[in-house]
Amino acid sequence: MAVLNKIRQRSLVLIVVIAMALFAFVIGDLFRNSDALTGAAQDVIATVNGKDINRTEFQQKVKNYQDRAGGRASNTQAMNVIYNQELRKIILQDEFDELGLSVEKDEMRDLLKNSFSSYPDFQDENGTFDVNRLNAFIANLKDLKGEAAPLGNVMVNYESWANNEQAIAANAVQQSYYNMIKAGMSTTIAEAEDEYLADAKTVDIRFVQVPYTTIADSLVKVAKSDVKAYMKDHEEKFKADATREVVYVEFKEEASKADEDAIKAELIALKDDKEVHNQNSGNIETEVGFNNVKDVQEFVNSNSDIKYDDSFLRAAQLPAVAKDSIINIEVGEYYGPYKDGNYFKLSKVIATKQMADSVKVRHILVPYAGGQRADASVTKTQVEAKETADSILAKIKSGTKFMDLLDLSSDKVSNEQDGEIEFAYNASMAPEFKAFSFDNKEGDIDVVGTSFGYHVIEILEQKSFNNAVKVATIARKVEPSDQTLQDVFNKVSKFEIAAKDSDFNELAKERELTVKPVTFKELDENMPGLGSQRQVVRWVFEDDTDIGDYKRFPVSNFGFIVAKLVEKNEEGLMNIEDASVIAAPEIRKEKKAKLIRDKITATTIDEIAKNQSQSAKTAAAVTMKNTTLAGAGVEPKVVGAAFGLEQGKVSKPIDGEKGVYVVEVTKVNEATKLDNYTSIMNRLNTARRNAVQNKVYKALEEAADIEDNRAKTVY
Repeated sequence: MAVLNKIRQRSLVLIVVIAMALFAFVIGDLFRNSDALTGAAQDVIATVNGKDINRTEFQQKVKNYQDRAGGRASNTQAMNVIYNQELRKIILQDEFDELGLSVEKDEMRDLLKNSFSSYPDFQDENGTFDVNRLNAFIANLKDLKGEAAPLGNVMVNYESWANNEQAIAANAVQQSYYNMIKAGMSTTIAEAEDEYLADAKTVDIRFVQVPYTTIADSLVKVAKSDVKAYMKDHEEKFKADATREVVYVEFKEEASKADEDAIKAELIALKDDKEVHNQNSGNIETEVGFNNVKDVQEFVNSNSDIKYDDSFLRAAQLPAVAKDSIINIEVGEYYGPYKDGNYFKLSKVIATKQMADSVKVRHILVPYAGGQRADASVTKTQVEAKETADSILAKIKSGTKFMDLLDLSSDKVSNEQDGEIEFAYNASMAPEFKAFSFDNKEGDIDVVGTSFGYHVIEILEQKSFNNAVKVATIARKVEPSDQTLQDVFNKVSKFEIAAKDSDFNELAKERELTVKPVTFKELDENMPGLGSQRQVVRWVFEDDTDIGDYKRFPVSNFGFIVAKLVEKNEEGLMNIEDASVIAAPEIRKEKKAKLIRDKITATTIDEIAKNQSQSAKTAAAVTMKNTTLAGAGVEPKVVGAAFGLEQGKVSKPIDGEKGVYVVEVTKVNEATKLDNYTSIMNRLNTARRNAVQNKVYKALEEAADIEDNRAKTVY
C-alpha cells in the first residue's frame, strides 16, 4: 500500500515530464521546419503572380507524365517539365485575362469542327461535318457519368473530352495572342537599307595589331580589388545560384574474389550427379547433373539466372569472351566457367549444324489494319489478312506462278525486284521473317506472321554456310554474399565513427578510398556515376546542415557513400575566388591594353608597326556583316571603327579581342542604293516574327512574380 501511495504521489511529476518531452518534440520540429512558424504553405509548389500551384495536383500530373514516358524520365526531370508547363500556363493566362482574350461558344464550335471534321463519327451520310452529331456525342458523354465511349480508335469520357476542349481553346487563344504581336512587327525602309549596306558597302584597310601576348602575364598583377570592381561593373556575368560543395567516398557492395570463386565452384558442381535426401520420402535419391540430364531446357531454367535459348548460334552471336572456344568444341563438351559481363557462365554444346550467313527470298505481304506501317487504305482485319495469305499460298502450291500474284503484295519496294529480298542473318528484319528464311531449306514456302502483316515467303537461295552451335548455358549473376555485404557495412560504419575525430581526406587516404568532389544546385539530382541521388542534395541544402557535417547514404544497386559538406555558396554574386577564373583574364587584357596604348606614340601605320616590332597588314572588302580580319581573327570593334572613318584617315588605338589595333581606311567602296527594299523588308519581317514567340514569353516570365518552393516541397 505504501508503494502504491508513492506511485500516486509521483504520477503528477511523471505526467509533467511526459508533457514537457512532447512539448520539446513539437517545438523542435517547428524550428526544424521554419515554414510551420511562418505560416508558409507546405502544399504549394510555387506561387506565380499570386496564384498557387497545388502540390497534390502537381504530383498527379508528374505521375501521369512519367507513366506516358514509360520510365524514360526521372522524378526530377518530370517535375521540371510539369513545373515549366504550369508556369507557362499561369503567366500566359494572366496576360490573356488582362487583354480580355477568350474563346466564345461559336468560336469553340468552329475550333472543334477544324479538329474533328475528319472523324466519321461526326459526319453525315455525304461525309460532311455535322455539328448535331458532335452535340449529340458530347451530350451522350455527359449522360454516361464518367463512363467511356468510343471515338475513332480510342475511348474517351466526358472529363477527357472537356480537358481536350480546354487544350484546344487555350491553344487558339495563345495563337491569337502571338498573331497580334506578330502583326505589330514590321521593318522600316531605313532598317532594310542598313541591312543591305552591311553586306554591300565595303572598305579596304591597312592595320597594325599589337597582340596582348607581347606583354607577359607575370608583368600584370590582378588584385582582389580589381576583381571586385570588375564584378560590380559586370554583375550579370557573375550572378550565381546557391550551391553546395561536397566531397564523398564510395563503398561498393560488389562481389569479392571469394564470392566469385564460390559461384564458379557451384557451376562446376552442377555437372555431376549427386545424392540428395528427399525430405518427403526420407530416401536418398540421385539428382541428375548437367552431364547426364535428358531435359536440358528444364535443367537450365531451374539452375540459371538466364533462360534457355534453343536457337542455333553463329560465332558472332556467342559471347565475345567465349565465341572462339565454344564454336570449335565438340557436342557434349563444356566451356567455362567464364565471366561474361555481370555473370559467370558454364556453356555446353548440345548440337551443331551448318547454317547460311545470307539468304535470298521472295515474298508477298498482306497487311492488316493496325499493323506496323499499315497506311489508312488498309482495312483488312488480322484474321482476314491471314485468310488472304493462306489463299495465295494455296494458289501457288496448285500451280499459279508466284510472279503472277505480286500485285496482291503491299511491299512496293520488293515488288520492283520481283518480290525478292536478299539479306544477311544480322540484318534488321522482322524476327519471324528472318527465322523462317534461315531455319528452313531452299524451296520451302509458307505463310509467316510478323508485326507488318502476313507474308507468303519462298526461300530461293541460302549461301555462305558456316558452323553454328546450339548451346545450353547456365548463368549465375555475380553478386556479393551476405558476408561481403556485412563487411562493407562494417567498413562504412567504422569510417563514420573515425571521421568524427579525423580529417576526412586523410582518413580516406589511409583506407585507400578516393575522395570525389561534386557541386550541387538546389534542384540538382544526379551524382557522377551514381545517377539520381536527390537525398544527398536535400541534405546539403537543409538549414541545419553545416560545413564539416557528413552523413552516410545508401545508394540503390551500388552500396553506400559518405558525403561531407565543405562549402556553402548562397544565391547572389560569385565569391572572389570563383569569379577570378572569369574576371582575371579580362582584367589582365584591359591592363595590357592600357600599357600598349601608352607605348604607341607614332601616328602612321608603318611607324607604329616599326616601333612595336609588328608588321602592317591589309584587309580588302571588309563588311559590317563579316567581322573577321584575315590574320587577326574576329574583331567586331575594329571593323566597326573602320566603318566610322573617312578614306585616308587613321584611327586611334582600339582595344580589340586579341590585341590593340590602329586602322587606316585606304578605300571606301560605296554600294549602289536599291530602288526597292521590299524583299529585304519581307525577309527581316519573317525572321523577326519567327523569333518573337520565345522572346515574348521570356519577357513575361522575367516580369512575373515567381516564388519557387520546389526544393522545399516535393523534391
